Amino acid sequence: MRIVKNIPKLSPRPSNAHKGDFGKACIIAGSVGMSGAAALAGRAALRAGAGLVRLATPKSVLPVVASIEPSFTTIALQEDQAGRISVKAVNTILDTVKENDAAAFGPGVGVSSGLKSILEKLLQLQKFRLVIDADGLNNLSKIKDWPGRLKANLILTPHPGEMKRLWSGLFREDKPSDRTEQARQLAKRTGTTIVLKGAGTVVTDGEKAYINTTGNPGMATAGSGDVLTGVITALLAQGLNSFDAAVLGVYIHGSAGDIAAEKIGQISLIATDIIESLPGAFLKQVRGNTKSD
Repeated sequence: MRIVKNIPKLSPRPSNAHKGDFGKACIIAGSVGMSGAAALAGRAALRAGAGLVRLATPKSVLPVVASIEPSFTTIALQEDQAGRISVKAVNTILDTVKENDAAAFGPGVGVSSGLKSILEKLLQLQKFRLVIDADGLNNLSKIKDWPGRLKANLILTPHPGEMKRLWSGLFREDKPSDRTEQARQLAKRTGTTIVLKGAGTVVTDGEKAYINTTGNPGMATAGSGDVLTGVITALLAQGLNSFDAAVLGVYIHGSAGDIAAEKIGQISLIATDIIESLPGAFLKQVRGNTKSD
């Protein structure tokens, strides 16, 4: 497997551009008690350059999410008795995502049979670019033989616990101890791009791999993964392919965390600090070296 060190860049923006030129991103996220996950992903997608960001979230959660950030729009979804997205929202979701260039599913949605059914429909959207994270991965792990039905172009962003659940649903043998090999085998088995999070995040499509060099322990904080989801989704919406969007996303996310840690230290770092440091991370990457250290 080839190890990649070059970091992709977004193309310069033309002077006559409008917001539609920079992608429409839809983020399906949130549930009662988890409105922050949706808002963090949406705010991060905006800071990562998506021209339009839409958050699809349960209707009782929507007022909270909308009040956090006025720059994204919101879509109210039917919900179940626990305040999670209901299977009755599936047609609204399918109609919405088809109007966008990329989507994300999972931050803060919870786990249910209805959410699993919605995800099964999303997997069958031909060539649609979709990021699955957090509870999206937990729902995915409960779908039997999902790679055989996959038509969408997926990026999966598991942390080690989510990786274990995905692996046990697809493989009979134990996971290799090497993280890069774990990610490579999962990518090959599923035909997806894998972002295996942690110190030295691994990105691979099964043929090539990138080992991230940015980031710090202060980023081990609630909501950090939701921010990464928003960043990668925005980069997909702007036209990068899955592997390049994932590589640039984890690099910029880690760089923003490093900038935040320099300002306030690792102990006090929270997810919103990463979002606020994204502009500096993009500026640094545009002006600096195009290779990781």
